[in-house]
Amino acid sequence: MWPFDQFTNPKSPSRGTIEAIYGMIVAQAREPAFYKTLGVQDSVNGRFEMIVLHLWLVLRQARLQSDNTAFGQALFDYFCSDMDANLREMGVGDLIVPKRMQKFGEAFYGRAAAYDRAMADETNPHEAMAKALCRNVLNGFGLDKARQLEAYVGNAAATLARVDASALRSGHWRFPPAIAAA
Repeated sequence: MWPFDQFTNPKSPSRGTIEAIYGMIVAQAREPAFYKTLGVQDSVNGRFEMIVLHLWLVLRQARLQSDNTAFGQALFDYFCSDMDANLREMGVGDLIVPKRMQKFGEAFYGRAAAYDRAMADETNPHEAMAKALCRNVLNGFGLDKARQLEAYVGNAAATLARVDASALRSGHWRFPPAIAAA
């Protein structure tokens, strides 16, 4: 046993657990129903938007659970690492990667702020979220599809709200089916 093991945070999940949870996010973001039924563009941008949406859902829940600060940070760091690796795999040069990563970060934080504002809307949070999804995920087209996607997001948020902090950071939960929103 290393002497510093006593100082590790027991509420900080292992890298393997973070990888598994991120894998769950990516798998859900790739569900065909989002693309075939709900109007998300089946493209690099559309898939990025769906990963960001699902990552935001999980990070939002982690933020609501004070025990999950380290988990949320580790998951976000893994997302950044994955985006960096994907850029490099696509052949983006070392000088361009930091600029693209900055754009990814701006995109994530911008969407997260828009989705947080929509959830906090006191007049009509469902319509505010549908409009945010229409603007960000559906490129401004198809408010009717955005309302269906909003129903899924509401269901996913409610599902995650029923997951306790320990289960969230250990990956003992699942997203609801995407098709239920259709």
